[in-house]
Amino acid sequence: MGLRINDTVPNFTAETDHGTIQFHDWIGDSWAILFSHPKDFTPVCTTEFSAVAQLNDEWAARNTKVIGVSVDGVEDHKKWKKDIEEYGKANAGFPIIADDGLAVSKAFDMLPAEAYLPDGRTPADSATVRSVFIIGPDKQLKLSMTYPMTVGRNFAEILRALDGLQMSSKGVATPANWVPGEDVIIPPSVSNEDAKAKFGEFETIFPYLRKTKAPS
Repeated sequence: MGLRINDTVPNFTAETDHGTIQFHDWIGDSWAILFSHPKDFTPVCTTEFSAVAQLNDEWAARNTKVIGVSVDGVEDHKKWKKDIEEYGKANAGFPIIADDGLAVSKAFDMLPAEAYLPDGRTPADSATVRSVFIIGPDKQLKLSMTYPMTVGRNFAEILRALDGLQMSSKGVATPANWVPGEDVIIPPSVSNEDAKAKFGEFETIFPYLRKTKAPS
């Protein structure tokens, strides 16, 4: 069965280019983003890791840790990071999990239990290890998205989704294309009386669609 929103994410011990981690301990009281890759030294993935590195300050401002996982070993990760940093002109200070045994990929249901890495493998052998998981401080999955190898991930959208998740933790929802600073939606489960007490003024568009200023 696949990992679903609000499930507690798998806890695991893994080797990274920063040393051994225990995943839930590593998350601590932060938000976390785990983003996966089918192989080191692949072109699209190199641009993606560089994009993550360029957002270092944005992750820190949102109390969010980022961690990569790639189906190769620690030494390859260390060598690959040189390319990542050269391409992105930014420090790739986040860890990358060495998932050459596929334990993490299988735990997060990106590969079937019987999957293995054949001799002379190519990225196509682990092509489905292309997911992003946003995890809350409660260690529960808040959002996931999966991309094919040929489509680079939009980390501006991942950042926007993280903002939406952090905003929704304040008891509201966000409309389509929402960005910070725009109005938010009051959930239908909140009565008009309670909405007035909690949020102050709000706009009723339909009885089930009410908007208000985003809580600080």
